[in-house]
Amino acid sequence: MKNIQIKTVSIIFLIFLYSSCKKWVDYDPKEDFLITEEAYLKSESDYRTMAVSVYTPIQWLNQAVPVGDIASDNSVAGGENASDVLSLQQIDDFSHTPVNGTLTELWQAAYEGINRANYLHQYKTSNLAGETINFAGKDALYGEVYFLRAYYYFHLVKFFGDVPLFVDKRLGLSESKTIGKASKAEIYKQIEIDLNNAIAVLPAIQIDKGRITKYAAQSLLGKVYLYQKKYDAAATILETVISSNAFSLVTDFSGMFLKAGENGPESIFEIQYSNSSPYYNWSYVNRGQGNHSVQQCGIRGINGSAAMPYAAGWSTNLPTQNLSAAYTTGDKRKEGTVLDIEAYKTANPSYNITYQVAPYKNTGLYNQKYLPRKGETSGQIELNYENNFRTIRYADVLLMAAEANNKATAPNDTKARTYLNLVRRRAFGDLLHDISASGNTLYLAILDERRLELAMEGERFFDLVRTGQAAGKLSGFVTGKHEVFPIPQTEINISGLPQNAGY
Repeated sequence: MKNIQIKTVSIIFLIFLYSSCKKWVDYDPKEDFLITEEAYLKSESDYRTMAVSVYTPIQWLNQAVPVGDIASDNSVAGGENASDVLSLQQIDDFSHTPVNGTLTELWQAAYEGINRANYLHQYKTSNLAGETINFAGKDALYGEVYFLRAYYYFHLVKFFGDVPLFVDKRLGLSESKTIGKASKAEIYKQIEIDLNNAIAVLPAIQIDKGRITKYAAQSLLGKVYLYQKKYDAAATILETVISSNAFSLVTDFSGMFLKAGENGPESIFEIQYSNSSPYYNWSYVNRGQGNHSVQQCGIRGINGSAAMPYAAGWSTNLPTQNLSAAYTTGDKRKEGTVLDIEAYKTANPSYNITYQVAPYKNTGLYNQKYLPRKGETSGQIELNYENNFRTIRYADVLLMAAEANNKATAPNDTKARTYLNLVRRRAFGDLLHDISASGNTLYLAILDERRLELAMEGERFFDLVRTGQAAGKLSGFVTGKHEVFPIPQTEINISGLPQNAGY
């Protein structure tokens, strides 16, 4: 799956969603491609190729990760000036409106993925010609499709709250104005259905790295339950992942985010990126084959000796001093999460480092987990870094299980502390930093640990919102408004969807 590539002619449909006159359901494959529905899904190969294409839009959601930290107290937008990537600056300042390019992309990419998943669902039993194509592993393949559809809807409900819900088929233009918003409860219900269907058929192990497994579906379902405060259900399903003994915490926290650490023993689900065929597209939602957000995180104008590992970037998504100060002495995660460039330069005089100070909102810190490194991109270098996103890690599962056990109907703080302290022991390399608290004090310790463990991985803002902490920790956050982002104005104009409150 590392070779998943964005292709414009080998799949049945690719909705270009860049134009204000295009709807996320406005597409006729005959307009652009020689291959159409009538000629497709005739073989096992067709089904497998189409299933891979359902993965592709998940790569285009890469801005969800920086937004999850920029909207929080973990990082600032940074960049060259106040208008550099204005959409991220607005999110950082809580001045965002329905006219926001980043949010529009995140909406469009998710619905592209949903439409692709729905297309396969529509023809699961038989293709357009009425032919039934059966093959070994078909059910498991559809488990991947249903996981992906659940992932796309989970992304949408986290970002936008109530959103259009359709699952039976790929929608056409004539239907685009007839479907309104579904409630968050309805969206979550469908997500649970898809994930449970996926769990029933997915294998525990996939030969191809990056393909979805049963454990990935169980872990995502646990997170979905946690977001709904279904703590008992979350504890049960997450316990299944933990008791499988299929995953372990890696010893080297920093090394986990290097190329050599991809798809390692702690990885439950990673979004795969590559640059073997470095496709790129500056203007549109699909951008490139690689991970565009890596270039954003880089140190502006950095240069040095051949041994200096970092490549230059745009000084976006800069960790805050607030985040840096949250790590206590001895916590190895700090070094693996935030890079103090001046301290690094001083400690490595032989590298002869020069760089440009981030011109806007400079914190002196950079996102160590996803800094661009030499030799890991090609073609249009800014858009084709091959760094995977570590989307669900075993440490995340342990901390979710700790939270669920602590908040369950019959709390099990012993188990909650056990899971929390497994994460802390890796962080400090000893048993001296174990947490012994219980009740609400333990709950707050677990939430703090999530920040330290998962910083710069896109979780912080959504954790603050779902736990009711956002208003107390985020300057400019307005209760009753900023829990969700605005529906993109283009979708309001075309579909007549009601806008989210406050926007």
